[in-house]
Amino acid sequence: MASSSASRAASWSPSAAATRVGRDGRPSVRPVGVIYDPEAEALVVGGAAGTGMAGSKKFRDVAERPDVSFVIDDLATTDPWAPRGIEVRGHAEARTEGGVELGLRLGAPFPFEPVWILIRPRRILAWGIDTGSFRLTARDMA
Repeated sequence: MASSSASRAASWSPSAAATRVGRDGRPSVRPVGVIYDPEAEALVVGGAAGTGMAGSKKFRDVAERPDVSFVIDDLATTDPWAPRGIEVRGHAEARTEGGVELGLRLGAPFPFEPVWILIRPRRILAWGIDTGSFRLTARDMA
């Protein structure tokens, strides 16, 4: 898959900040856990069992407005200073079943609720992953 940088980023930092637009037209940013699903060639956001993801703002927003963007970033090293990160822009699908089994199949670090979100990348911007820390690369997905 052309988003190998997305799968690598999800493996070194499973926490991301996801942005989407709510029904009121205002942007919203929430922390989410992200796991790469190689079978679907997509990213997965699973709600931890018992957290009520089905009733969450992020789940409602994705169901109503599926365009999303999120960032995963960290420092590869601090000496020398070497930031790395990825921004994924894509189409999200709010799924209402199968999350428990999916979390087990993907080896998630926590048990999933039945509901989950699938993100199909449309554009990926990366820095410090396939290039030097301050060089941005961008690619559109097919």
